[in-house]
Parts: sequence; C-alpha cells; structure tokens
Amino acid sequence: MDTPVVTVFRNKLRPDADGYGDELARMLNSVQLMPGFIESKTFTADDGERVTIIMFESLDQQRAWFEHPGHRTAQRRGRDEFYEFYRLQVCELVRESTFERGGDRVETFPAS
Repeated sequence: MDTPVVTVFRNKLRPDADGYGDELARMLNSVQLMPGFIESKTFTADDGERVTIIMFESLDQQRAWFEHPGHRTAQRRGRDEFYEFYRLQVCELVRESTFERGGDRVETFPAS
C-alpha cells in the first residue's frame, strides 16, 4: 500500500497578477482528473498569503502531476507573472485522525 502524499503550496500574488484566477481554475480542474488525486483546498490569510493543500494517493502520482505538461507551463507562468513568492512542501502522510460530530473518531496509520 502506498503512503498518501500531501503537497502544501504557500504563495503570495503580485499586485499585477492578471489572469491568475483563470489559470488557477484550469489547474484545479486538471488536477482533479489526475490518477490518485484525493482532494484539494485553498485558503487565503488576512495578509494575502494563500495556501493550497493537495493530496494524492502516492508520491508517484504526485510526481506525475508535478511533471504534467499543462502544470509545468502554469509553474513557469506563476514564476514569471503571478507570484511574489512561493514555498512548496511535499510530505508523506505519517498519521491521520478524523472526527465528525455524531460519528466515531477514526485514526489511520498508513503502512510504511
């Protein structure tokens, strides 16, 4: 069994990041079609920093997304046109614990 992989992408947009919303929508639609994609969420802090969390079933599947031609083009465009800065972290899931009101608490320890 593969270990799930979490990608944390922190960034801040340049003031002149025209076209970013359209590019982001294309990438979010595209990543959802990738084999092994589990979920993604994007949050924006009060200071304008954005965080996108993307989860894949395995490192190989995450790497396939990283190397996807459309994503590579978007990466270059991000550096050239959109981002003031970014920080990307790719992490293997060590432990997962979930809780939902009215449900049971579940802890999952992925096989290593």
